Amino acid sequence: MNFKKQFKEGLLTKNPVTVQLLGMCSTLAITTSLFNGIGMGLAVTIITICSNVLISALRKVIPNQIRIAAYITIIAGFVTVVDLFLQAYIPALAESLGVFIPLIVVNCMVLGRAEAFASKNGVLASAVDGLCQGIGYTVALVIVCVIRELLGSGTFGGGLLGPGGAGIQIIPQPFPAMQIVMPVGGFLVLGFVLAGSQWLMKHLEMKSKKKEAAK
Repeated sequence: MNFKKQFKEGLLTKNPVTVQLLGMCSTLAITTSLFNGIGMGLAVTIITICSNVLISALRKVIPNQIRIAAYITIIAGFVTVVDLFLQAYIPALAESLGVFIPLIVVNCMVLGRAEAFASKNGVLASAVDGLCQGIGYTVALVIVCVIRELLGSGTFGGGLLGPGGAGIQIIPQPFPAMQIVMPVGGFLVLGFVLAGSQWLMKHLEMKSKKKEAAK
């Protein structure tokens, strides 16, 4: 197990949002406030870790012919637990995220990690993979949330900071004409985030090559 490599992959080189383009529905739909982004990111992270661990532990027991059905059943169980927990203890978040919490069952990121990693590796490595991929997913959501909320509402930290959870007003007069909080705004912001991620990876790759050449 190489934690440094797995963390780098989850955060940058194999980020589920900016590189693998997984979980796009929730990425575009709920990223209108920091509260939503952090809540969805943590929910997906917890579910990915738990499902990875259980699937890895059962990987030699689950018949190959029904593995996908078994993975979905396991994921659905953890999604139900998280959904009920949010409804009981954080109802504001459960209401804000709505149907997108139950839809984590069919989130390609969670099922993809189960099929690509947990079904082939040990429990500890699978737990670390779920954590790293979840962190990368959360970071990507938070970046999109901050940009959309700032340009769409002129605030920062909606749901978490400010009076009544409205967020701290940064821009006195936001840009209503841009409609950043609308679906089209989500596509535009996500496009810029994807471009920025690709530029950063290319920059780091060139920097690494220059260091190797200088040795």
